[in-house]
Order: sequence, then structure tokens, then C-alpha cells
Amino acid sequence: MIDYNKNLDIDLHSILLADDVVTSIIDNLDYLVDIIPEIQFMFGFLHKHPHHHLNVWDHTLYALGFSEKDFMIRLALLLHDSGKPFSFQEGKVRHFKNHPKVSMEITNYELRQLSFDDDFIRDVCFLVLNHDTPIKKSFLENNYELALKLYHVQYCDCMAHHPAYLENRKKYLYKTREMFLQYQ
Repeated sequence: MIDYNKNLDIDLHSILLADDVVTSIIDNLDYLVDIIPEIQFMFGFLHKHPHHHLNVWDHTLYALGFSEKDFMIRLALLLHDSGKPFSFQEGKVRHFKNHPKVSMEITNYELRQLSFDDDFIRDVCFLVLNHDTPIKKSFLENNYELALKLYHVQYCDCMAHHPAYLENRKKYLYKTREMFLQYQ
């Protein structure tokens, strides 16, 4: 069992800030599952949805592969779909209503267990909760830097979706990027 001390987040930092974040995560998977057990439910969990061509875990790793070297962004990406195995609805196509909220609740709980600062937890939870929410001008007005991080999370998540369904998502990203440029 891992000793949950103040140095724990340093280890998580080194894993998520590695140049090759995907390899770093794979190489440290036992440790990550020990400190964030909910991620194990993502392994092999099928989306069964046409917009996704990978299981939830592989989608998460693929999204992380597009990320810039930013701890908050990478942590949000690691946890952004953690709620999917706990919030799916079966049907002809599997749906994940409220998965951002469930993922945010998991994120909040786990980051509190890991003794992260309240402000940091609030910001990561905002990114996780809004990873599927169109960015509004009010986000930019309230906290431009955090809105920009959200844009990066959405970009990485978008790029990890099924290639056949990327066009509309790319249009959204382009339009949103223009909004950021106009706001500056």
C-alpha cells in the first residue's frame, strides 16, 4: 500500500509531465490505479458509440497524447471520462448522459484524497465537468486562462474521437479559437 504523504503529488506530477506521457502512464499504471482506483474501470470499457473507435481507456490515452506539457490539463484529461463506466445507458447505441458530472465527482473525491489545494481541485473539476460543454464568452470573461485550458482539453478530447466524425468537432474548435483571438 502506498503511503499517502505530501510527496504523493510530486510522483503524479512526474508521471503526467513526462515528455512521453502515454508511456509514462503505462509504465506507472499500478501506482496510478492505487492512488486513483476508478481509472481501472475505464480499461477495456467499450463506448459502443459511432463517435468513438476506441475503448474509454485507450481514448483517454490517445487524448493525452495530443496534450501539451501542463499538469492541470493532463490530469483533467486523465479523469475526463472516468465517470463513463458508472453512467452509461444501454441501447442500440450506448449513451453516457451526465458522465461529465460523474467524472467531476470522481475527480473531486480523488483529488481531495490526494490532498490537492482547493483552488486547484475546483479548476480541474471545472475542466472535467465542461469538457463536453461549448465554451461560452462568459467563460473567457470569468477566467481567460482556465477557459484556454478548457479549450486545450476539448481539443485533445476531440482529436481522440473517431476520424469519420471529426469534421463538426474541428469546426467547433476553429470557431472557438476565433472567439479567443477576438477576446484578446
